[in-house]
Amino acid sequence: MPVSTSHYHLRAFALSALLLFSGLSLALEKPTGPAVLRISGLVTQPNMQQQAVFDMSMLQALPQHSFTTQTPWYAEPVKFTGPLLRDVLAAAGAKGEGITAIALNDYRTEIPFNDAVKYDLIVAILMNDQLMPVREKGPLFLVYPFDSKAELQAATFYNRSAWQLRALKIK
Repeated sequence: MPVSTSHYHLRAFALSALLLFSGLSLALEKPTGPAVLRISGLVTQPNMQQQAVFDMSMLQALPQHSFTTQTPWYAEPVKFTGPLLRDVLAAAGAKGEGITAIALNDYRTEIPFNDAVKYDLIVAILMNDQLMPVREKGPLFLVYPFDSKAELQAATFYNRSAWQLRALKIK
């Protein structure tokens, strides 16, 4: 007897919910393109040398979110698009107390792990709907939605953002 489409979707939803809430996850696939983000430290889904390594297509395959916000680095509000940091961390099986974000120039900033849960930080891959070259703070920009809450409009949160992001270390 054929399974109805609605029955199939219900079963798929139930399986997805079970995986999500049980702490189980599917293995993180290896990147097929150049690595753009490496997550090390406390990760349970490494795909290369004890790290969770992402290429651009892997980040683009995660649910995408956008927000427009004023930043201290641009005169006009900027639209950022990319996966939520918490979704990237979940794909890596990352859990900890803190995150060190590391940029291409070795700039480092410390972020409480809970910020990824509390705020809708994104690992931006697009700025104003365009890919970001290195000279424009790309290819990745870890950014807070500054305009979403007054508390985020402070130097503490501006300093936790990282453009030209290349790595996250989970502690």
